[in-house]
Amino acid sequence: MKNNRIYNFNPGPAALPLPVLEEIRDSFLNFAGSGMSVTEISHRSKWFEDVLNDAIVRTRRILKLDERFHVLFIQGGASLQFCMIPMNFLGQGQSADYVNTGTWSTKAIKEVKIQGKSVKTVASSEDKEFSYIPKNIAFNSDAAYVHITSNNTVRGTQWASFPDTKGIPLIADMSSDMMSRRFDASPFGLIYAGAQKNIGPAGVCMVIVRDDMLKQVPDNIPTMLKYTTFSEKNSLYNTPPCFAIYTVQLVLKWLEETVGGLDKMEEINRKKGELIYACIDGSGFYRGTAAPDSRSLMNVTFRMSDEDLEKKFIKEATENGFGGLKGHRSVGGCRASIYNASGIEAVKALVDFMKTFEKKNG
Repeated sequence: MKNNRIYNFNPGPAALPLPVLEEIRDSFLNFAGSGMSVTEISHRSKWFEDVLNDAIVRTRRILKLDERFHVLFIQGGASLQFCMIPMNFLGQGQSADYVNTGTWSTKAIKEVKIQGKSVKTVASSEDKEFSYIPKNIAFNSDAAYVHITSNNTVRGTQWASFPDTKGIPLIADMSSDMMSRRFDASPFGLIYAGAQKNIGPAGVCMVIVRDDMLKQVPDNIPTMLKYTTFSEKNSLYNTPPCFAIYTVQLVLKWLEETVGGLDKMEEINRKKGELIYACIDGSGFYRGTAAPDSRSLMNVTFRMSDEDLEKKFIKEATENGFGGLKGHRSVGGCRASIYNASGIEAVKALVDFMKTFEKKNG
């Protein structure tokens, strides 16, 4: 523990950078000299428009997005995107390809079927409890788009590199690894990320969408479920989640100006992953659940010999200032979510605790 704050390994809502929290605290009652809190200013004011536009500019700069891409902020989390995507981009007689790598992919596929639209699961890792990322996938050449989940929080797997879709627009749920590593955005028709895991607080979803995708949006869907509503009004058609967007803007500022950009962030994240996976691999006590070539650098999942031992581990970890290490309720076990805001210091402390626990109980 440091400054009465625990080492936060929660999977989402997750840790935020301490400098961001401190800036929010220091400016909360009088934002930018307005005499008001950021939660009180009008979303039509210059104060908020400056926040919103800076978040957009920083996103474009960090990810090196060209002019074809629009950065949007939408309420409803990633789960709303599960239904908006087929509603906007899957027309009559069309079908989409989905890769099923676990819980969130499964939910996304379900939302396509609810609308009575055609979806093909072209690859799945369900045969081995979603412990790996499928390879050598044969996509359908007539697919309207290909959908993947870039990082899987529940099972601890992550796409190390993205699939070649041969020009078919790639759509990705990047909720849990957005802004954690460098990637080429050009093959993506749309990227979406619920903020509460890696880039901000709960309440807003960042959506990055390409021009050619927006041209496909039909007129006969509800206004608030059309991507063009948000792109044409700079995410200001109605009152947006102002505080959540403000926090995202501060996180992006921290990433650029304190961390030193995405390349530096990726370097740090890889070091964190190496530390904790080396601890697991060097132990006969802990067992990683993800295939080594599919391991996530954001969510490290592991088991022990029995559930009672895992419960003891989580209890003692909590007592020693390590929070959020319980695995997802659907699979059990243990999980350390080591998002951007969880620094190397936190991971080193966790590894030390894991080694001590093993000596006492192994």
